[in-house]
Formats: sequence, C-alpha cells, structure tokens
Amino acid sequence: MVSTHLVLSERTRGLLRAADLALMRPTAYLVNTSRAPIVDEAAPVDALHAGRIAGAGLDVFDVLPLPANHPYRTLPTVLATPHLGYVTRGGYQAFYRDIVDDIAAYLAGEPVRVLD
Repeated sequence: MVSTHLVLSERTRGLLRAADLALMRPTAYLVNTSRAPIVDEAAPVDALHAGRIAGAGLDVFDVLPLPANHPYRTLPTVLATPHLGYVTRGGYQAFYRDIVDDIAAYLAGEPVRVLD
C-alpha cells in the first residue's frame, strides 16, 4: 500500500510517477487523499489498465468534478470519492454548531471568532 499524506509544493508535485508505481507489487494499492498533482495522473491509469497494481483509492483529481469520460470512472479497481475524505459526522456537527453560534452572536452584536 502506498498512501499519500503530503502538502502540495514544488518538491511534492509529480512525486509519484510511472517509474515509482512500477516498483509496486501487482497486489499493491495506491491511495491518494492529499492533492492530485502529487501523483502523475497518467501513471496510475496506465498501471491499473495493465494490472501492474491491484487498485487505487482516490479522493483527489486533477479536474473536479471528475469528467464523465475519465478512465477512473470505468476502472473496476478504482474507488473514487469526490474530495470528501475528511467528512465525518463529528466534523459536520461541530461545523454546523459553530455556524449557528456565529450567527446568533453576530445578531446579538457580540460576534465571535472575529478575524483581524
């Protein structure tokens, strides 16, 4: 399993290329939930088509939404999510609770979490 957990920068852009994926076993999986340009997008498509890796879990893409004709949509060994890997029930509960608190405080003339 190769899983990316990096910030996109000039040093990490294109970090994983075809030559890197060629070092993986045919039973290996690629997971990219960081930023799409960290992985050269053509490399996993080719590796998956050729059966050089077993599959991929992808939450980030070069183009969002993923185009209807993109190969990732038809490869049976790809699990693709629309850049929402961070979504959790607890995260949304806190997010919406804070929004309600923000609005109520603003309407009361006592705003909270004010940016300077």
